[in-house]
Amino acid sequence: MTVLIAGAGIGGLALGLSLHQLGIPFRIFEAVAELRPLGVGINVQPHAVREMHDLGLAEALDATGLQTEEVAYFSAQGGRIWAEPRGRFAGYDWPQYSIHRGRLQMLLHDTLIARAGSGVLVTGAAVTDWSGRDAGVEITLTDRASGRVTGRATGAVLIAADGINSTIRARLNPAEGPAHWAGVMMWRGVSEGPRFLTGRTMAMAGRKARKFVCYPIRDLPDGRCLINWIADLGFPPDHDWARQDWNRQGDKSDILPHFSDWRFEWLDIPALIESASALWEYPMVDRDPLPHWTRGRVTLLGDAAHAMYPIGSNGASQAILDARILARELRDRGVGTAALQVYEALRREPVNALVLANRGDGPDKVLDVVAERAPDGFADISEVMSRTELDAEARRYKAIAGMDIEALNARGPLVLL
Repeated sequence: MTVLIAGAGIGGLALGLSLHQLGIPFRIFEAVAELRPLGVGINVQPHAVREMHDLGLAEALDATGLQTEEVAYFSAQGGRIWAEPRGRFAGYDWPQYSIHRGRLQMLLHDTLIARAGSGVLVTGAAVTDWSGRDAGVEITLTDRASGRVTGRATGAVLIAADGINSTIRARLNPAEGPAHWAGVMMWRGVSEGPRFLTGRTMAMAGRKARKFVCYPIRDLPDGRCLINWIADLGFPPDHDWARQDWNRQGDKSDILPHFSDWRFEWLDIPALIESASALWEYPMVDRDPLPHWTRGRVTLLGDAAHAMYPIGSNGASQAILDARILARELRDRGVGTAALQVYEALRREPVNALVLANRGDGPDKVLDVVAERAPDGFADISEVMSRTELDAEARRYKAIAGMDIEALNARGPLVLL
């Protein structure tokens, strides 16, 4: 009856916590030898925060991240296009959080170990193969550094939460090939800087081919804050992104010239880039939606199932929702194929639609529309794009992402205890 989970990222750990809450045995196998708080900032949306509250993590989450008050869009000249409140400030019953991804992962990890014991997590053990065994599966564990097989484990089902480069997804879909590139490279940095706008604002400026996103992820004692930021630049189709290290150190000189005059009343973008304490360069990639996630006693979860562009702040949130719904079905239908099939039926098509919406720039599409209509800026946004248009774009994305305020507040919990 044991659930085997490949990957101790946000999705895998959230699934482990959910299974423990429901009394279902599980083990998590993680390829890296030691989990560390790596990465940069992300946002966790109210529909996922609700699930973390139901896992008893409300106080810990509030101590780890900052409650996002608003999202605001600006032109490349710094003109304010659109802003709307977020989380509780928008009327949700739960907050939205801006948070360091690694700190969120370690919060989930530490809580899981405290509740379930260290034996539920095996590190330095990549799941590289599996086979059917009686009424379950047997997995092969490998040390990634040496390639040496280190052991095997058996369970009732296998859940692949092993990320965008999932070994299990690749085996289930051998003809899929590499990830899909958006034609955009991202430089992701962390800098100390002044509090800007509300002090809890996620700000986005520019357009798809030259965009800057920033938001605070931690307050500092001197009245300043730690700011997570992303600089996007578009490249031609023949750019050799595939041969670049997806986790390589970035070079400020590659992006500063493109944002050198972005000194706005609310924030000095060149100064923020210059002061970065850490900088990485990534291609913006996702994967094509799949027609199936489940084969027999194996299914996909999180980025392994639906890696999406980091637009609309939904990647981690959707992984948490996957985990909660899958755990519920494993409890209600038994730890077997029926639960996996119902989980996929509930999740695959809605999340596939979100992947495609993000390819179309999701809620950030307003930046492209305004840049096309007013390339030199504007004095009054209402002369460029009406409030009705702006509001319609925001509502459309919320509906696709399952973030409609009234619907979320009105429905019952995903997991009834």
